[in-house]
Amino acid sequence: MLSAKDVVVVFETLLASPGMGDSVKVSVNQPRKLILLLVKVIDSGLKNREDGLLAGMDEGTADAIKSIADELLKKAGLTELNEKISLLTQK
Repeated sequence: MLSAKDVVVVFETLLASPGMGDSVKVSVNQPRKLILLLVKVIDSGLKNREDGLLAGMDEGTADAIKSIADELLKKAGLTELNEKISLLTQK
């Protein structure tokens, strides 16, 4: 089994392969409830980056992922609802 450091090195190597920096167009046709849950999963993952792959992620990548989640909320018309849910679930 690979150590966490080795996993990060392998992952970074995969991300550096040709074509990985190319932009792709993704069409997401999903119910709003699924979009809201997906954004919550993304937020949770970005807050708890203890996993070997996520621990090695730089802040620029984390910000890019967060902006994708924000765009999903905006396109689904769920930005305000997500903010209110976040207020209700704050500890």
